[in-house]
Amino acid sequence: MKKSLSISNNVSMLIALGLVLGFLFFARIILIPIALSILLTFLLTPIVIWLQQHGVARVIAVAFAALLALSSIVGSIWGITSQIGSLLDTYPQYENNILYKLEQITKNNPDGLLDKVQVVTESITDKLKNNSELEDILPIPSNKLEPQPVRIVNDGPFQLSELWSVFGHMLEPIANAGLIIVLVCFMLLHREDLRDRVISLIGVDQLAHTTRAFEDAGERVSRYLLMQLLINVGYGVAVAVGLWLIGVPYAALWGFFGALLRYIPYLGPWLAAILPITLSLLISPDWSLAIMVLAMFCVLELITNMIIEPMLYGRGIGVSQAALLVCVAFWTWLWGPIGLVLASPLTVCIVVLGRYVPYLNFFDTLLGDRPTLTPGQRFYQRLLADDIDEASSLIEQETSDTELTLVQVYDNLAIPALVHSRNDFRQGKIDAEEQREFIENFREVINDHEELMISEDYEKQKEHELKIILTIPAGDATDELAVKILNKSMHHEDFECHEIGPKSLATEMLTTVEKLNVNIVLIASVYPSNLAHTVYLIKRIRARFPEIIIVVSRFGISDPDYAKNNLEKLTAVGANIVVYTLQETLTELNKLYSTCASSKQSERMTT
Repeated sequence: MKKSLSISNNVSMLIALGLVLGFLFFARIILIPIALSILLTFLLTPIVIWLQQHGVARVIAVAFAALLALSSIVGSIWGITSQIGSLLDTYPQYENNILYKLEQITKNNPDGLLDKVQVVTESITDKLKNNSELEDILPIPSNKLEPQPVRIVNDGPFQLSELWSVFGHMLEPIANAGLIIVLVCFMLLHREDLRDRVISLIGVDQLAHTTRAFEDAGERVSRYLLMQLLINVGYGVAVAVGLWLIGVPYAALWGFFGALLRYIPYLGPWLAAILPITLSLLISPDWSLAIMVLAMFCVLELITNMIIEPMLYGRGIGVSQAALLVCVAFWTWLWGPIGLVLASPLTVCIVVLGRYVPYLNFFDTLLGDRPTLTPGQRFYQRLLADDIDEASSLIEQETSDTELTLVQVYDNLAIPALVHSRNDFRQGKIDAEEQREFIENFREVINDHEELMISEDYEKQKEHELKIILTIPAGDATDELAVKILNKSMHHEDFECHEIGPKSLATEMLTTVEKLNVNIVLIASVYPSNLAHTVYLIKRIRARFPEIIIVVSRFGISDPDYAKNNLEKLTAVGANIVVYTLQETLTELNKLYSTCASSKQSERMTT
């Protein structure tokens, strides 16, 4: 029943996805102007707000922002169109340089790719020419009728259909531009009213989530668009100035393409570099100019990616870079060049929806930049996959990237991995052999970091009176791993650590306590093991040694109510201290040592 229900849900989701994609494709004539209007609204909203804060009326601020955007777009189109026309007119004077370079390549590599292509091209041309000559020689069959030319003559007045055939294709972009201008002005004038209407449609009961989603999306999209516009314009200006200094003509044109194509992640700047590099090859008889242009693009890209973008973007847009590339390809396929420009902000909006709408959480998982697995889950997965090197690097990365100590890192990585392992084994998700391999891999990782766990002041143990600790695993090999981590983490200048195996009998444990004259017994138990054996050990130790200090480390418990229940049960049978993390355990042991040292010092002074 559950399986059929799951299949039905998957089929429904696929159908819904297909309907959404169909709607996005077939309704693109309407959706593209609306999406562009929303994009420009996000971009112009900070300008309008800034003008309003300085005493400008909203209507005037909206009109100024819209006029600024429109004049910038129209001026750019006019300037680029004139530059392209001028470039096409001057092409013939560069033709000799092209032929000279091709001749150089042919001389340097006479059997190269260009010659092979030329041979194939000439062969195909000769065959086509021979076929056409053969058709001219062969007689035309008598039964074959020659087609008569047909000519439509319109003697009537000028028709509107002719006017539409001439100007119809121009009216569509003009109408779309007018619609975008009107929508942008309307959205800027009534942005609060539109926001309230959307919130009302979603539901007032979801007011908190919707408000956070609007704030998050608005802040991210507006900041991203503004920063990207500034970076791309600055990049285009730098390209234009650099090419002008180098001596490449039409530098403003290549700067415009540099700014425009940089909207394509990673590939855009290099696509923009192809055009001026090609022109530099045309206008220069040697290769030095092209090398200078390539070097300039490399320097600009390094400065932009490593200095300017991290400084301006800050926390980023919350989208994975790999997912952004896929989304750029998807929106470009769906909506063409407009989809290329809209890909980043649309993807940000989808990720924000996935973050706040429960049914769309998979979008946040697929497209977001937040880690989908916790550090403990990642560490556990690497150990299950026998990837010991990667597991060790995770520990080193957590230690270097954060200000946490290695013990705290083990609390975040190692203990959750032990809990996952025990849960999976109990639920039958891993068998005994897999758990054994996991434990062996875990032990190897601990040994790799042993030199970091042991205190550098180990030699000082001779100067102090050591407290003898016996660490006991409450159950199986999982608890034994926790004991090993504890023993390697303790300050050996203060404590002399001993441990017994998980398979030792209670009588052996009591004999060891008496033989070593143990001061503190530490019992380690990893959740979700039951407390029966731990309670049994505490009772036996307390009955035999009433004065001994018993510390119980119950690792992996996150529920406060469950932790309180454990505390009550364990202290009722004789435990002195109950802790739940490695760090807490070490802190309590240090407190015990300080208390005992102070008592000894008081006794000596009294004596």
